[in-house]
Amino acid sequence: MVVMISRKIIFIDVDGTLCNDDGFVPESAAIAVKEARKNGHLVYLCTGRSKAEIFDYIIDIGFDGIIGAGGGFVEVGDKMLYHKKVSEQNVRHLVDFFNEHNVNFYIESNGGLYASENLIHELEKIFYGDIENDQATKCKKDNNPNNFIECLISGQYMYRDDVNKACFLECKDISFEQIKEEFKNEFEVIHCTVPAFGDDSGELGIPNIHKATAIEILLKHLNIDVKDTIAFGDGMNDVEMFDLCKLSIAMGNAKAGLKEIADEIADSHDEGGIYNSLKKHGLI
Repeated sequence: MVVMISRKIIFIDVDGTLCNDDGFVPESAAIAVKEARKNGHLVYLCTGRSKAEIFDYIIDIGFDGIIGAGGGFVEVGDKMLYHKKVSEQNVRHLVDFFNEHNVNFYIESNGGLYASENLIHELEKIFYGDIENDQATKCKKDNNPNNFIECLISGQYMYRDDVNKACFLECKDISFEQIKEEFKNEFEVIHCTVPAFGDDSGELGIPNIHKATAIEILLKHLNIDVKDTIAFGDGMNDVEMFDLCKLSIAMGNAKAGLKEIADEIADSHDEGGIYNSLKKHGLI
C-alpha cells in the first residue's frame, strides 16, 4: 500500500543547519533538498543572512525562494515579495555608537556586507591566526580563503539606506547587555549564531520582524496552510519559526534552548540530519 504524502513547505536555516561549522553544505543536505523538491515539496531557505552572504554554492543547490535577514525580506523564486529596511536614522546611531566604543561590526544589505574599519583584520586573526608573523597561517589564507571574509566590503560609506540588519563581534570594552540597552528602542538585539564571533556577539534587527512573520506573509501569498509546514533550525533566532510551524526539527548540534521546544531532534548537520529526517517522514 502506497501512502500519499501531501505537499509540504520546508524551511531550512543556513548556519549550523544547512551549512556545517566550516560554512559548507554537507552532500547529504544538498541531496535532501533536491529530492524533496523533485517529489513536489517546496523548500525555502530561512536564514539570518542577507542576500549578499548567501553564496552561489548554496543557491545552486536549488530552492523555491528565500526568507533572509531573519525575516526582513522574502523572495519567491527571483521576485521580491516583501522587504523591510532599517531607517537611516537608526543606521547612523549604530554606526556612530559602535565606532565610539571600538566594536567591530558589519552592516548587511542585499547588495553587500559593509565592514567597519578593523573588522576584517580581527576576523583574519580569528579564522586564520597570526598572518603577519606565521607563514603557515598566511598560506592557509592564500590557499583556502574564508568565503565570508572575502565577501566583506571595507572602506565604504556606512550611513546607508539599504540596510537589513547589523552584526557585531564580542568586545572587551562593552558587554552584550550594554549594547542591548543602548538600542532597546530601535532594534531587536539577539545573540549571534556564529560561535567564532564570541559569546557576547550579536545581531541588531528590526523589532517585531522575525522568521515567523515572514513565513506567515509567504504562506498567505502561496495559499498554503500552516499545517503543511516543517522547520529545521539550530539557534535561538529560530524560536518563533519553531513556534509557528507544524513540525519543528532541531539539529543535533542545536542550542539546548531550541531543542527544548522542538518537536524532534535530528542528527547533526554533518551526520545527515536533514536527509535522515526528511527520509523518516517520507518526503524523500
